[in-house]
Amino acid sequence: MNGPDHWTDRDAQAFARGAALFARGEWWEAHEAWEEPWQRAAGPDRAFLQALILLAAALHKRWHHGSLTHRNYHKAARYLDTLPPAYGGVDLARLRAEVWEALGDPARRPTLRPPPPATPIAPVPPGP
Repeated sequence: MNGPDHWTDRDAQAFARGAALFARGEWWEAHEAWEEPWQRAAGPDRAFLQALILLAAALHKRWHHGSLTHRNYHKAARYLDTLPPAYGGVDLARLRAEVWEALGDPARRPTLRPPPPATPIAPVPPGP
C-alpha cells in the first residue's frame, strides 16, 4: 500500500466506509472499518491508519464512555507527527484540530477532508 490512492479496491472501500462512519459520529464502527487495511499496511500507511483508528477511539471513549483523559488522542498525535500535514488525500492538520475541538463538543463531527488547493505562486516580473 502507498496511501489510499494506491490501495487495493478492498482497502480503498474500507477506508471510504470508515471515513463516512467517522463523519456520522460512528467512531467505533469507523475504527472497525479501518482495522483490516491497517493490519496489512506498513510504513507511513500504517501510521496514517493507526492515527485515524486512535482518533476514532478517542472520540468514542469521550462520548460513549465519558473519558476525559484523551490518551488515545495523544497517541494518535505521535503517529500524525511522523506524517506530512496532508496524507492520503486527508488534511491531517485540519483533522487533528477538528478532533481536538470535538473532544470538547459532542455536536462536532470531524471529517476526513482533503487539504485546500495549493496557492499558486505568482511569477516574479523581470527586473529592469
